[in-house]
Amino acid sequence: MTHPTVIKLHDGNVMPQLGLGVWQASNEEVVTAIHKAIEVGYRSIDTAAAYKNESGVGKAIHSAGVAREDLFITSKLWNDSHLRAADALQESLEHLQLDYLDLYLIHWPVPASDHYIQAWKALIDLQKQGW
Repeated sequence: MTHPTVIKLHDGNVMPQLGLGVWQASNEEVVTAIHKAIEVGYRSIDTAAAYKNESGVGKAIHSAGVAREDLFITSKLWNDSHLRAADALQESLEHLQLDYLDLYLIHWPVPASDHYIQAWKALIDLQKQGW
């Protein structure tokens, strides 16, 4: 996997088509999994606040021996944080020990709470601010 296929996103950025998802992996397990994935050529890692393993992902990224700009890191805004997107993003960045994410998604729109449009607008504002 020396030249992974990339997908062009709506804003012009590109992301690797194939990535490692770390759902249900502990903070300890993700370190080993991410190191192995990077070793075999993965450059995209997908986590989320709800997975409770962002700290392990951050540890793995920092100890993997690959430059941050060569990785594509995704995390997600959890359902109970739609009205506090900026704070939730900052918390994820702190857990991940990163200055930025390449992609930050709404994990689930939760139509019953009806805050997903506010969350979406907040994520757009965060992107415009350089987050």
